[in-house]
Amino acid sequence: MKKLTLAIVLLTSAFAFFQNNSVTAQSFQKTPPALKLGEPLPANLFVELAKAINPSVVNISTSVIPRGRQYRDPMQEMLEQFYGIPQRPEPQAGKPQRMGLGTGFIIREDGLIVTNNHVIENADVIEVQLTENDEKTYKAEVIGRDSRSDIALIKIKPDSKLTVAAMGTSDDAQIGEWVAAFGNPFGHGHSMTKGIISSKGRSINEINKFPLIQTDASINPGNSGGPLVNSKGFVIGVNSAIDARAQGIGFAIPIDEVKKIIPMLEKNGSLSKGYIGIQPGELDYRAALAMGMDEYRGGAILALGNGPAKKAGMKVYDIITEINGKKLHDAQDLMNTISDLEPGKKAKFKVLRNDKTLDFNVTIDERPDQKKLSSLWQNTENAKEPDEEKKPSSNANTPYNFGIKISNLTEGLRQDYNIEQSVKNPMITWIDRGSIASTIGLRVGDVILGINKVEPSSAEQAIKALKKGTNTIRVARGRGITAITFDLK
Repeated sequence: MKKLTLAIVLLTSAFAFFQNNSVTAQSFQKTPPALKLGEPLPANLFVELAKAINPSVVNISTSVIPRGRQYRDPMQEMLEQFYGIPQRPEPQAGKPQRMGLGTGFIIREDGLIVTNNHVIENADVIEVQLTENDEKTYKAEVIGRDSRSDIALIKIKPDSKLTVAAMGTSDDAQIGEWVAAFGNPFGHGHSMTKGIISSKGRSINEINKFPLIQTDASINPGNSGGPLVNSKGFVIGVNSAIDARAQGIGFAIPIDEVKKIIPMLEKNGSLSKGYIGIQPGELDYRAALAMGMDEYRGGAILALGNGPAKKAGMKVYDIITEINGKKLHDAQDLMNTISDLEPGKKAKFKVLRNDKTLDFNVTIDERPDQKKLSSLWQNTENAKEPDEEKKPSSNANTPYNFGIKISNLTEGLRQDYNIEQSVKNPMITWIDRGSIASTIGLRVGDVILGINKVEPSSAEQAIKALKKGTNTIRVARGRGITAITFDLK
């Protein structure tokens, strides 16, 4: 009887199992989504695109002029002399040496050409070839360039009117749309590849200030600066970069953004960049961990000029975490974001100061030219280590045998370390050899920003903040801020 009951249970379970599976199988969606399909793709579409676009595409080669004798590896010279390896001719001073290849496209009949900034950057000589088999090349001059957008304008003096590329709009481009990339890959001039738009709005701050178009059309070295064209023959992007980790992942700068900056590049030679008068520093992972921050660490202010940040009330060692709602990863992200701000406009800054979040409205200035900028900050770049003989004598005034001396800032210390008058925090001026302080990595010259979440404004406050057990000290040093956790007995 028990066996019969067990058999019935098993049969019932098996029936239920197959019944459920049958129901699941029957519930699969069998109706495809409704598609609004257009006309069939013409068989000669890319043939016609090549005929229409190639005349507006140019090959760009760049050269540098070596200045003085170039360094050569002595080991390489030995191998060449004793083992018969052919000697490479040394670059001759004053003689151009080939640097790289790239692409551009003509946007005006008088010879104005768009390309990538990285194609012509640092070049002494820029030459343009209009067609692949044309033996004639034209010397080009740089009209304007911008490294953050990676766009440059160059100009040649042609013998006749040139074929101009028609610039469309990238806003109307759709994912899945057919595109063709034109360029000069590896020196193979006037090449064309096809693919689709894989994605739009790819934000990659490391390589460009604008969200990029992603495409699987092959983009190779030498394609940089060439046009990305839609099926109607309009330029919708400028080929810029590839993801070297994968195949079929290329990026183009949206043409709508390029059209906005062309007039500024032609008129001024560069783009105006935002400026608030700070020198940024990194917040290392230990300091970020101690402050409860994740991947968005922001950037620390290591020095303040008489600029918008100081006028708004920011202080040295403040940490800027957000600008206009955008969270900042690091100091480089901070500077890129500030550079992209429009001079004359106000921006909202979120700042972390002593574990408190503060908001500032800052009116953005225009970034000075590099020469003036260098002079503004030259004094802050020359911080020096104190003379060993001038260090104070060992007088470890901290408890728990910590082994350091903490001093209030004096004019002498400020001058030695280029510390601004607004900074009131004390400094470590002596560390005993072999002490706990030396073991955990503290240094003479560290400015103490916090001990156990207490911001000391004097040496006495810093000493009182130390405690038996686990301590965390946050210090400013060099070009950043770090934190160290340690135990005192």
